[in-house]
Amino acid sequence: MVSLLKRGLLIAFIISIYLFITKGSKTATIIRLAGSTAFQPFAEKLADVYMEKNESAVIDVQGGGSALGIMAVNQGIVDIGMADMLQLPRVVSHLTKVVCARDGIAVIVHKDNPIENISKKQLQDIFTGKITNWQKVGVSPAPLRVISREDGSGTRKSFDQIVLKKNKLTINAMYQDSNGTIREAVKSDENAIGYISIGFINSSVKTVDIDGINATNENVKNGKYTLARPIYLILKKDIGQDARQFIDFLLSNEAQTIISKNGLIPVK
Repeated sequence: MVSLLKRGLLIAFIISIYLFITKGSKTATIIRLAGSTAFQPFAEKLADVYMEKNESAVIDVQGGGSALGIMAVNQGIVDIGMADMLQLPRVVSHLTKVVCARDGIAVIVHKDNPIENISKKQLQDIFTGKITNWQKVGVSPAPLRVISREDGSGTRKSFDQIVLKKNKLTINAMYQDSNGTIREAVKSDENAIGYISIGFINSSVKTVDIDGINATNENVKNGKYTLARPIYLILKKDIGQDARQFIDFLLSNEAQTIISKNGLIPVK
Protein backbone atom coordinates (compact mmCIF):
# COMPACT_ATOMS: atom_id res chain seq x y z
CA MET A 1 0.00 0.00 0.00
CA VAL A 2 2.79 2.43 0.93
CA SER A 3 4.70 1.74 -2.28
CA LEU A 4 1.52 2.29 -4.28
CA LEU A 5 0.92 5.65 -2.64
CA LYS A 6 4.52 6.65 -3.31
CA ARG A 7 4.09 5.63 -6.93
CA GLY A 8 0.94 7.71 -7.18
CA LEU A 9 2.64 10.74 -5.71
CA LEU A 10 5.57 10.30 -8.08
CA ILE A 11 3.19 10.12 -11.04
CA ALA A 12 1.48 13.31 -9.89
CA PHE A 13 4.84 15.05 -9.45
CA ILE A 14 6.02 14.09 -12.94
CA ILE A 15 2.74 15.28 -14.43
CA SER A 16 3.08 18.60 -12.62
CA ILE A 17 6.51 19.15 -14.12
CA TYR A 18 5.24 18.19 -17.55
CA LEU A 19 2.35 20.62 -17.26
CA PHE A 20 4.65 23.42 -16.13
CA ILE A 21 6.94 22.90 -19.11
CA THR A 22 4.38 22.22 -21.84
CA LYS A 23 1.26 24.11 -20.85
CA GLY A 24 2.73 27.28 -19.46
CA SER A 25 0.05 29.61 -18.22
CA LYS A 26 -2.81 27.67 -19.80
CA THR A 27 -5.27 25.97 -17.50
CA ALA A 28 -4.75 22.25 -17.92
CA THR A 29 -7.08 19.40 -17.07
CA ILE A 30 -5.26 16.38 -15.62
CA ILE A 31 -6.83 12.94 -16.02
CA ARG A 32 -4.93 10.01 -14.53
CA LEU A 33 -5.34 6.33 -15.39
CA ALA A 34 -3.46 3.29 -14.09
CA GLY A 35 -3.75 -0.48 -14.14
CA SER A 36 -4.09 -3.09 -16.87
CA THR A 37 -0.96 -3.46 -18.99
CA ALA A 38 -3.11 -5.25 -21.60
CA PHE A 39 -5.21 -2.13 -22.10
CA GLN A 40 -2.44 0.40 -21.43
CA PRO A 41 -1.20 0.83 -25.04
CA PHE A 42 -4.77 1.19 -26.29
CA ALA A 43 -5.54 3.74 -23.58
CA GLU A 44 -2.39 5.67 -24.55
CA LYS A 45 -3.41 5.75 -28.20
CA LEU A 46 -6.92 6.90 -27.32
CA ALA A 47 -5.54 9.50 -24.93
CA ASP A 48 -3.41 10.95 -27.75
CA VAL A 49 -6.47 11.24 -29.98
CA TYR A 50 -8.46 12.89 -27.20
CA MET A 51 -5.70 15.38 -26.34
CA GLU A 52 -5.44 16.41 -29.99
CA LYS A 53 -9.11 17.38 -29.83
CA ASN A 54 -8.91 18.94 -26.35
CA GLU A 55 -5.81 21.11 -26.00
CA SER A 56 -6.34 21.80 -22.31
CA ALA A 57 -6.47 18.10 -21.39
CA VAL A 58 -3.46 16.15 -20.17
CA ILE A 59 -4.03 12.41 -19.79
CA ASP A 60 -1.44 10.34 -17.96
CA VAL A 61 -1.70 6.58 -18.52
CA GLN A 62 0.27 4.23 -16.26
CA GLY A 63 0.38 0.42 -16.25
CA GLY A 64 1.33 -1.60 -13.20
CA GLY A 65 -1.33 -4.29 -13.52
CA SER A 66 -5.02 -4.50 -12.71
CA ALA A 67 -4.47 -4.90 -8.97
CA LEU A 68 -2.53 -1.66 -8.84
CA GLY A 69 -5.22 0.11 -10.87
CA ILE A 70 -7.90 -1.13 -8.48
CA MET A 71 -5.95 -0.01 -5.41
CA ALA A 72 -5.03 3.34 -6.94
CA VAL A 73 -8.58 4.27 -7.91
CA ASN A 74 -9.93 3.05 -4.57
CA GLN A 75 -7.45 5.34 -2.80
CA GLY A 76 -8.29 8.24 -5.13
CA ILE A 77 -4.74 8.42 -6.51
CA VAL A 78 -6.01 8.10 -10.08
CA ASP A 79 -9.27 9.11 -11.71
CA ILE A 80 -9.71 5.85 -13.58
CA GLY A 81 -8.49 2.36 -12.74
CA MET A 82 -8.10 -0.09 -15.63
CA ALA A 83 -8.75 -3.77 -14.87
CA ASP A 84 -8.95 -6.73 -17.23
CA MET A 85 -10.51 -9.54 -15.23
CA LEU A 86 -13.65 -11.64 -15.11
CA GLN A 87 -14.78 -10.38 -11.72
CA LEU A 88 -13.80 -7.26 -9.83
CA PRO A 89 -13.06 -7.46 -6.09
CA ARG A 90 -15.56 -6.24 -3.52
CA VAL A 91 -13.25 -3.39 -2.53
CA VAL A 92 -14.51 -1.41 -5.55
CA SER A 93 -18.13 -2.50 -5.32
CA HIS A 94 -19.10 1.05 -4.28
CA LEU A 95 -17.47 2.61 -7.35
CA THR A 96 -18.91 3.05 -10.83
CA LYS A 97 -17.61 0.53 -13.39
CA VAL A 98 -17.75 0.74 -17.18
CA VAL A 99 -16.82 -2.01 -19.65
CA CYS A 100 -15.04 -0.33 -22.55
CA ALA A 101 -13.80 -3.40 -24.46
CA ARG A 102 -13.37 -7.17 -24.39
CA ASP A 103 -10.18 -9.11 -24.89
CA GLY A 104 -9.21 -12.71 -25.54
CA ILE A 105 -6.20 -14.47 -24.03
CA ALA A 106 -4.03 -16.38 -26.50
CA VAL A 107 -1.70 -19.24 -25.61
CA ILE A 108 1.63 -18.73 -27.35
CA VAL A 109 4.75 -20.77 -28.09
CA HIS A 110 7.98 -20.24 -30.02
CA LYS A 111 7.32 -19.80 -33.74
CA ASP A 112 9.31 -22.96 -34.55
CA ASN A 113 7.32 -25.14 -32.14
CA PRO A 114 5.32 -27.64 -34.27
CA ILE A 115 2.35 -27.87 -31.88
CA GLU A 116 -0.92 -26.65 -33.40
CA ASN A 117 -3.60 -27.59 -30.89
CA ILE A 118 -3.94 -28.39 -27.22
CA SER A 119 -6.90 -29.25 -25.02
CA LYS A 120 -7.90 -27.07 -22.12
CA LYS A 121 -7.22 -30.02 -19.80
CA GLN A 122 -3.69 -30.39 -21.18
CA LEU A 123 -3.22 -26.65 -20.79
CA GLN A 124 -4.29 -26.90 -17.17
CA ASP A 125 -1.89 -29.80 -16.60
CA ILE A 126 0.97 -27.82 -18.13
CA PHE A 127 0.41 -24.73 -16.03
CA THR A 128 -0.12 -26.69 -12.82
CA GLY A 129 3.04 -28.73 -13.38
CA LYS A 130 1.47 -32.13 -14.08
CA ILE A 131 2.90 -32.06 -17.61
CA THR A 132 6.54 -30.98 -17.70
CA ASN A 133 7.73 -32.26 -21.08
CA TRP A 134 6.57 -31.41 -24.59
CA GLN A 135 6.52 -35.11 -25.45
CA LYS A 136 3.34 -35.49 -23.37
CA VAL A 137 1.48 -33.26 -25.84
CA GLY A 138 2.83 -34.85 -29.03
CA VAL A 139 5.99 -32.82 -29.57
CA SER A 140 9.63 -33.95 -29.56
CA PRO A 141 10.98 -34.50 -26.02
CA ALA A 142 12.06 -31.28 -24.35
CA PRO A 143 11.43 -29.69 -20.95
CA LEU A 144 8.45 -27.34 -20.87
CA ARG A 145 9.09 -23.86 -19.56
CA VAL A 146 5.98 -22.12 -18.28
CA ILE A 147 5.88 -18.32 -18.53
CA SER A 148 3.19 -16.56 -16.52
CA ARG A 149 2.17 -13.09 -15.45
CA GLU A 150 2.87 -12.00 -11.88
CA ASP A 151 0.35 -11.75 -9.04
CA GLY A 152 -1.80 -8.65 -9.47
CA SER A 153 -2.15 -9.07 -13.21
CA GLY A 154 -5.71 -9.12 -14.52
CA THR A 155 -4.62 -11.37 -17.38
CA ARG A 156 -3.12 -13.80 -14.84
CA LYS A 157 -6.24 -13.78 -12.66
CA SER A 158 -8.53 -14.37 -15.64
CA PHE A 159 -6.31 -17.16 -17.00
CA ASP A 160 -6.21 -18.82 -13.59
CA GLN A 161 -10.00 -18.67 -13.25
CA ILE A 162 -10.69 -20.02 -16.74
CA VAL A 163 -7.91 -22.59 -17.10
CA LEU A 164 -6.47 -23.48 -13.70
CA LYS A 165 -9.83 -23.28 -11.90
CA LYS A 166 -8.96 -23.84 -8.20
CA ASN A 167 -5.59 -25.43 -8.92
CA LYS A 168 -2.30 -23.66 -8.22
CA LEU A 169 0.21 -22.51 -10.80
CA THR A 170 3.33 -24.66 -11.00
CA ILE A 171 6.14 -23.58 -8.66
CA ASN A 172 8.51 -23.80 -11.63
CA ALA A 173 6.78 -21.02 -13.56
CA MET A 174 8.82 -17.99 -14.61
CA TYR A 175 7.18 -14.59 -14.32
CA GLN A 176 6.98 -11.53 -16.52
CA ASP A 177 5.36 -8.19 -15.70
CA SER A 178 3.52 -7.45 -18.95
CA ASN A 179 2.05 -8.99 -22.08
CA GLY A 180 4.95 -7.61 -24.08
CA THR A 181 7.63 -9.17 -21.90
CA ILE A 182 5.89 -12.56 -21.97
CA ARG A 183 5.84 -12.36 -25.75
CA GLU A 184 9.55 -11.54 -25.83
CA ALA A 185 10.37 -14.36 -23.38
CA VAL A 186 8.49 -16.93 -25.50
CA LYS A 187 10.01 -15.53 -28.68
CA SER A 188 13.52 -16.25 -27.38
CA ASP A 189 12.87 -19.71 -25.89
CA GLU A 190 12.00 -22.69 -28.10
CA ASN A 191 10.59 -24.65 -25.15
CA ALA A 192 8.49 -21.89 -23.59
CA ILE A 193 4.71 -21.56 -23.39
CA GLY A 194 2.88 -18.49 -22.16
CA TYR A 195 -0.28 -16.44 -22.58
CA ILE A 196 -0.95 -12.90 -23.74
CA SER A 197 -3.78 -10.64 -24.81
CA ILE A 198 -4.93 -11.35 -28.36
CA GLY A 199 -4.25 -7.69 -29.05
CA PHE A 200 -0.52 -8.33 -28.49
CA ILE A 201 -0.16 -11.19 -30.98
CA ASN A 202 2.37 -10.65 -33.76
CA SER A 203 4.46 -12.76 -36.11
CA SER A 204 7.29 -13.20 -33.58
CA VAL A 205 5.37 -15.95 -31.76
CA LYS A 206 2.88 -18.67 -32.62
CA THR A 207 -0.62 -19.08 -31.18
CA VAL A 208 -1.93 -22.51 -30.20
CA ASP A 209 -5.54 -23.53 -30.81
CA ILE A 210 -7.47 -24.56 -27.70
CA ASP A 211 -9.71 -27.58 -28.27
CA GLY A 212 -9.49 -26.90 -31.99
CA ILE A 213 -10.53 -23.23 -31.71
CA ASN A 214 -8.17 -20.49 -32.83
CA ALA A 215 -7.57 -17.44 -30.63
CA THR A 216 -9.21 -14.73 -32.72
CA ASN A 217 -11.48 -11.85 -31.89
CA GLU A 218 -14.14 -13.34 -34.15
CA ASN A 219 -14.12 -16.57 -32.15
CA VAL A 220 -14.34 -14.60 -28.90
CA LYS A 221 -17.32 -12.69 -30.27
CA ASN A 222 -19.19 -15.83 -31.35
CA GLY A 223 -18.48 -17.55 -28.04
CA LYS A 224 -16.39 -20.40 -29.46
CA TYR A 225 -13.15 -19.25 -27.85
CA THR A 226 -13.71 -19.05 -24.10
CA LEU A 227 -10.41 -17.59 -22.88
CA ALA A 228 -11.69 -14.02 -22.73
CA ARG A 229 -12.51 -11.25 -20.26
CA PRO A 230 -13.94 -7.72 -20.14
CA ILE A 231 -11.83 -4.59 -19.73
CA TYR A 232 -13.21 -2.44 -16.94
CA LEU A 233 -12.74 1.24 -16.31
CA ILE A 234 -13.35 1.96 -12.62
CA LEU A 235 -14.19 5.55 -11.76
CA LYS A 236 -13.00 7.06 -8.50
CA LYS A 237 -15.49 8.44 -6.04
CA ASP A 238 -16.54 12.01 -6.85
CA ILE A 239 -14.83 11.85 -10.24
CA GLY A 240 -14.67 15.16 -12.07
CA GLN A 241 -16.64 16.14 -15.13
CA ASP A 242 -13.50 16.27 -17.28
CA ALA A 243 -12.71 12.62 -16.56
CA ARG A 244 -16.34 11.68 -17.24
CA GLN A 245 -16.08 13.36 -20.64
CA PHE A 246 -13.02 11.25 -21.39
CA ILE A 247 -15.00 8.12 -20.43
CA ASP A 248 -17.75 9.25 -22.81
CA PHE A 249 -15.13 9.56 -25.54
CA LEU A 250 -13.83 6.03 -24.87
CA LEU A 251 -17.36 4.71 -25.42
CA SER A 252 -17.95 6.82 -28.53
CA ASN A 253 -18.12 5.32 -32.01
CA GLU A 254 -14.80 6.95 -32.88
CA ALA A 255 -12.93 5.43 -29.94
CA GLN A 256 -14.61 2.05 -30.29
CA THR A 257 -13.55 1.95 -33.94
CA ILE A 258 -9.96 2.67 -32.89
CA ILE A 259 -10.17 -0.12 -30.29
CA SER A 260 -11.42 -2.54 -32.95
CA LYS A 261 -8.77 -1.58 -35.53
CA ASN A 262 -6.00 -2.08 -32.98
CA GLY A 263 -6.92 -5.59 -31.92
CA LEU A 264 -9.46 -5.44 -29.10
CA ILE A 265 -13.17 -6.19 -29.21
CA PRO A 266 -15.39 -3.10 -28.95
CA VAL A 267 -18.48 -3.07 -26.77
CA LYS A 268 -20.46 -0.99 -29.24
